[in-house]
Amino acid sequence: MDTTHTQALTATLTVLGLLALMVLPAVFGIVHELRIDRQLRRAEAGRQSPPAAARRPRPARDAVSHRTARAA
Repeated sequence: MDTTHTQALTATLTVLGLLALMVLPAVFGIVHELRIDRQLRRAEAGRQSPPAAARRPRPARDAVSHRTARAA
């Protein structure tokens, strides 16, 4: 190979390397966001269909216990 081809190859590889350095952080960010979205969707789906034990009605609180809790 003569020097012209070697210089062109070096310049091309340099540009491609710089492009990769600029693009990779964005790709990692997109992948991270997709993973978070998937986790949020799973959490939301889990919240919409609670198990039978969680569907039990809560005992009613009377006014006295409410005021006592606020005073503390």
